[in-house]
Amino acid sequence: MKVICPERAVLEHVTSRWGVLVLSALLDGTRRFSELRREIGEVSEKMLTQTLRTLERDGFVRREARPVIPPHVDYALTPLGEQAARQVRALSRWTEEHVPDVFAARAAYDARTAATVQTV
Repeated sequence: MKVICPERAVLEHVTSRWGVLVLSALLDGTRRFSELRREIGEVSEKMLTQTLRTLERDGFVRREARPVIPPHVDYALTPLGEQAARQVRALSRWTEEHVPDVFAARAAYDARTAATVQTV
């Protein structure tokens, strides 16, 4: 892959920590900002706003503001966003299923490298 390529920027947006969580949450349906923030947890208002704007700009999220008092803004996936969210959710589920394998690999690696350091 080239150092500078458009795919990398899009991939970073979709697979960022908050991007994954936003896409996954919206795959379950339209959400208001406060609902997303509660569902995702531990995300600042600023970071969620930036993530939503980035995903909206990339064509993954649709923002709909209704002219009522107080303002009512809904976020939903576009068809492109739904495709991306399904891929991200599949990767997320695969990761959850294989965490024990990753931990076992880490432990084996740490044991090997600890033994190498002691013999040097």
